Amino acid sequence: MSITGGDVVDLGRDLYAWLPPKRGWGLANCGLLVSPRGALWVDTPYDRLLAGQFLTESVKRLPDGVSIDRVIVTHANGDHFWGAGVLPEAEIIATREAREHIHYEPTPQQQHALVAGGDPSTPLGAYLARHFGPFDWSATEPVRPTTYFTGELELTLGDYPVQVSALPPAHTTGDLIVHLPVQRTVFSGDVIFSATRRQPGDHPVHWAGPLSNVIAACERVLATGAETIVPGHGPVLDAAGVREHIAYLEYIRERAHAFHSAGVPAPEAARRVIGEGRHPELGLPERLVVTIGSEYRDLDGSELPGVLQVMTEVAVLAREVEEARTDDGLRRTAAGESAPEPAGRAE
Repeated sequence: MSITGGDVVDLGRDLYAWLPPKRGWGLANCGLLVSPRGALWVDTPYDRLLAGQFLTESVKRLPDGVSIDRVIVTHANGDHFWGAGVLPEAEIIATREAREHIHYEPTPQQQHALVAGGDPSTPLGAYLARHFGPFDWSATEPVRPTTYFTGELELTLGDYPVQVSALPPAHTTGDLIVHLPVQRTVFSGDVIFSATRRQPGDHPVHWAGPLSNVIAACERVLATGAETIVPGHGPVLDAAGVREHIAYLEYIRERAHAFHSAGVPAPEAARRVIGEGRHPELGLPERLVVTIGSEYRDLDGSELPGVLQVMTEVAVLAREVEEARTDDGLRRTAAGESAPEPAGRAE
């Protein structure tokens, strides 16, 4: 079953955001900026089907004779990057540091083989099938940036300035933000995973860290004075929403440091943070094992393990969380109580 759809939101002054139809792994927000002399994307969807749908919606909004000739990639996770293959002639811009994360992730076809050929009786195989099975990378060739930069990059699109800023390691080793001052908008990439009361999102997953750098990146977004922030995942925010997200990050950082000081291993720390129930509205709580693991590595000076090892830890924790919810639901049913709604399933 493939994922289809996506809402195109007009942010004003020739700027649009493409927002996937639901939350979950791999469903990233993207942007389109249009002018009479060209157009650009900020990020791309995960696979060719979704990217083709975004391209179709984008073309509807282009002036005659204008094409999308530039893609700015906020970071090198495939769900923001691999769809650029539908624009084979476009310039693809990324930070120089993003190359490190490109080499960390599997290629699209390697990932397709992992998902399609996994053993569904194992936690990892079942998890990959459930959350990544709807995507199709069987015919997706690896995408490579054509332009790398460090520091700041000043671009123009027609009369619109586009300010691109590289960040220290945060969500990945190679993040950037895109500030559009005329539109008073920032595309933050995955330094922000948003959630609101009306539209709950998912727990962030940060591969590099430390969380102090993620928080600093959020504060850098606020420092632009932007009124509209398009996060990497989740609903569009205002400045107050970013401050709420910073409070979440500070909580996770405080708990990670407390458990680290007490000698609690990172996976167990993630279990305990989930057990505290501070954010039951957020989906994919198992991703805390990645974020807390990154924070521990900063404290320890240890190396990032392979992606399959990390995702196996995620899958094992997800199964434990699901089993605990099932047990809790059975217990409540036996006691005549209403079972709580499950948080953030991503089918």
